[in-house]
Amino acid sequence: MVYFVGAGAGDPELLTLKGKRLIYHADTLIYAGSLVNPEVLAGRKPSSKVYDSAGMTLEEVLAVMKETEQAGGTTVRVHTGDASIYGAIREQLDALDKLGIAHEVVPGVSSFLAAAAAMQKEYTLPEVTQTVILTRMEGRTPVPERERIEELAKHRATMVIFLSVGRIAELAERLKTAYPETTPVAVVYKASWPDETIVTGTLADIAEKVQAAGITKTALVTIGDFLGDSYALSKLYDKAFTHEYRQGKNA
Repeated sequence: MVYFVGAGAGDPELLTLKGKRLIYHADTLIYAGSLVNPEVLAGRKPSSKVYDSAGMTLEEVLAVMKETEQAGGTTVRVHTGDASIYGAIREQLDALDKLGIAHEVVPGVSSFLAAAAAMQKEYTLPEVTQTVILTRMEGRTPVPERERIEELAKHRATMVIFLSVGRIAELAERLKTAYPETTPVAVVYKASWPDETIVTGTLADIAEKVQAAGITKTALVTIGDFLGDSYALSKLYDKAFTHEYRQGKNA
């Protein structure tokens, strides 16, 4: 069996109980060493084999999994955050299907959730926005034309932009095609890690601030009025709002 485990955003305590148990008992561990906090592997059994996939090809990763399977062992493939977001797991799952190797995916805590926690913000504020767009700029990996930054920005929803902080000046200019320059922006570097850093500003000045902070990778760019202070109170706890579990009460 091969388990794909989302390792959380960085803080090893954000690893799920299931993920932690699987890591502790794995015969083989393959982790993305360039991104995964190695502390999430602490406590593994001494006999486990550990591979850093940062320098491995897909074929090499699959070969390790196949070898472990043939030996009757269990492989745990440790990905960053939640492996379902920019985790490149689909190609591995499909290849394992062809090899007849069973697999399971264990979800983790994505960096976009850790970033919101670090900022102590809520992405979906009543009467501000109820939509969160997770995306990235095109680079060596393209994006569909309909998903270009300028197209998504037209919604003026909350946006969380992965893998793009290294081109923050270009990103800000492209976002300005739909968002006002005064729109608040926050860049969260290594959310939940010991060296977590948050840089705040607006579309007008965020590029300069991020560049001054020396942040070029491993950060999320968040934009939207959810970062502001104006919003409506939730109906969920409104005493005049009735629902299945509570009848309305007069003021």
